[in-house]
Amino acid sequence: MKTEVFLPEDYRPVDDEPFMNERQLEYFRRKLLDWRDDLLAGSRDTIEGLQDGTRAIPDVADRASEETDRALELRTRDRQRKLVAKIDQALRRIEDGEYGYCEMSGEPISLKRLDARPIATMTLEAQERHERREKVHRDD
Repeated sequence: MKTEVFLPEDYRPVDDEPFMNERQLEYFRRKLLDWRDDLLAGSRDTIEGLQDGTRAIPDVADRASEETDRALELRTRDRQRKLVAKIDQALRRIEDGEYGYCEMSGEPISLKRLDARPIATMTLEAQERHERREKVHRDD
């Protein structure tokens, strides 16, 4: 059974405490859950809006504009769906005790990076190396 971790409302992880201690893990877990909840609420709003928006628009230009807006909204939601999957993966890493460590080097990912991008799986240096390798292979 998991014990509840007390987390003051103004808590922010700092470098002078043990890395990925219970408070840090709980901070990132809550941050990820809140982010996921916001994305899912937006998806529900989109679905409702798309269902309501299936009306006949007589003007061709207005109809084209409406269809373009809908396509853009669906692309945005698809990106957010992929983001929700990454958030779920990060939550699993928290449960497995792997969160906050680079999947390439095993080194701790900086707290600043995790706070800005809580789904990060690599240190900034490893991410940059990875992107450089991808760019080289993409240019072939």
